[in-house]
Amino acid sequence: MTKRLFALLSVLVIASMALAACGPSTGGGATLKIVSSLPMTGASLTQTQTIVNAEQLRLDQAGNKACGGKYTLEYEAWDDASAALGKWDPAVETENGNKAAADKSIIAYLGTFNSGAAKLSIPILNQAGPLVMISPANTYSGLTKTIGAEAGEPDKYYPSGVRNYVRVVTADDVQGAVDANFMKNQLGVTSVYILDDQELYGKGVADVFDKTAKEIGINVVGHEGIDPKAADYKALMTKISTSNAGGPPDGIFVGMVVDNNASQLLKDKVAIMGDNTKVKYMGPDGVQTQAFIDGAGKDVAEGAYASVAGLSPDNYTEAGKKFLTDYEAKYGKLTEPYAIFGYEAMNVLLKAIEDVCAAGGDPTDRATVNKAVFAIKDFDGVLGKWSFDANGDITLTDMTIYQVKDGAYTSVGTFK
Repeated sequence: MTKRLFALLSVLVIASMALAACGPSTGGGATLKIVSSLPMTGASLTQTQTIVNAEQLRLDQAGNKACGGKYTLEYEAWDDASAALGKWDPAVETENGNKAAADKSIIAYLGTFNSGAAKLSIPILNQAGPLVMISPANTYSGLTKTIGAEAGEPDKYYPSGVRNYVRVVTADDVQGAVDANFMKNQLGVTSVYILDDQELYGKGVADVFDKTAKEIGINVVGHEGIDPKAADYKALMTKISTSNAGGPPDGIFVGMVVDNNASQLLKDKVAIMGDNTKVKYMGPDGVQTQAFIDGAGKDVAEGAYASVAGLSPDNYTEAGKKFLTDYEAKYGKLTEPYAIFGYEAMNVLLKAIEDVCAAGGDPTDRATVNKAVFAIKDFDGVLGKWSFDANGDITLTDMTIYQVKDGAYTSVGTFK
């Protein structure tokens, strides 16, 4: 071979390599990165760890591949809590949002757990593609719709004018209404005192409960926010014990998450007003966790109620029951309600990615993936058959009420 011919061949080889490197990705080794942002520090860990487990389970079932093996799926579980606060931290969640926005390999953000955290990340990710955000847990109505919202919500979270946030759980405008009707119609409550932790989620669901209670004829004796860092709530409970014409109300409803001293609040309620048989005690999904029962104590928590979106495990769909079997085979007994929502969040994301590929699109493009997620209709998932509406809300509205019996939450029934 002459030197001239060798040089020519070398140039051609180098040129072809350059063209291959600069050409469109065919997915051979291409990676689609997915992250979650949840409080992995503090009392919520008992719930959030099951979400992460379930998301990883769904990826494992897909072999960490998408689109016929053209793309590798990479998953990282980020913590949005801090040891200093012992729960989700606004500074950490904001940092996570900015980090995800800057990393162009990330095509989806699974989170958040707390609605207050979501309002920080949504606008950041909205201006980064937009980067789609799929929540397995947020329920504050104002994130997606005007019902139960504050001024400027939800539009202020979407500065680009394009929605990039969806959730696979039912919002608080449904939950708060169901809880109020349950307390009146099933528990016979005619008077109630409402407490909340002054956070976006807790106050949001408490406000909806308050409004509904008044509409259906329950006497709302009082409604106030608590200090989540208080040493105890005995003075508050003493006040409530005489708030209803010199006696206690029929019930107490608390809008809060377990991290915000929820167990202590219940302990002091029982210390002042006795067990939960006379003055009924109820909260939303933020306290439907074993950590709440363990923190208060088995006997103290006995009889308390809590609501959670969706069906109870006993009534899961066939796909839901298979999920439960697969989960427990890998991770052990499941006692927390949010795992199935974590699985569905990852499930629907993978469906959107496959839809993009089937249409000849590019799943590395954030805007394309976001659009595909919002296009999900009549999806046969583990939660049942459902769609996302134009706001990004799931069309399912079932709520299950649980009661603490013998140290664990037991389903009472499912309501709409």
